[in-house]
Amino acid sequence: MPDTVVTVTGHVCTDVVYRVTPSGAGLCSFRLASTPRRFDRASESWVDGPTSFYTVTCWRGLGENVAASVSKGQPVLVTGKLRVREWTTPEGRSGVSVELDATGVGHDLSRGTSRFSKVSRSSGAETEPGDPHSEAEQDARAGGAFGGSAGADPVHVEPAVPGAMLAAG
Repeated sequence: MPDTVVTVTGHVCTDVVYRVTPSGAGLCSFRLASTPRRFDRASESWVDGPTSFYTVTCWRGLGENVAASVSKGQPVLVTGKLRVREWTTPEGRSGVSVELDATGVGHDLSRGTSRFSKVSRSSGAETEPGDPHSEAEQDARAGGAFGGSAGADPVHVEPAVPGAMLAAG
């Protein structure tokens, strides 16, 4: 079955947690709250719909960049593979968890500004060629889409200084 890839906008509603797995791969996770808004013509006001919550997981370089760039309360866009899992505790309690295995995370620039900074990492053999999470694959995709060169350093987003403006040049 093919993967279901979605993009979700929302706010980071938990602390961003970064850890390294026993195999040495970096892993970052957080919860994302997404609340749709619509204009109610009857009351002539904006109303919130029901909030959906997602567990977001970011691997390797993406995880490192997200942990260094994103914090609780910030508006973000997350693109990734959607996973819906049913669970049951030994006590008999059950539920459903909705997870996103992120392939991209960024600040929602309709809500504020950000500044990109390149990150330099040593090449490692923690990912295989063709792995969509590998830095080389991410760099190759970025180079093809945006005119960069393959092998360039990956980038991460840093919050900008409030009120900062870009100079025209």
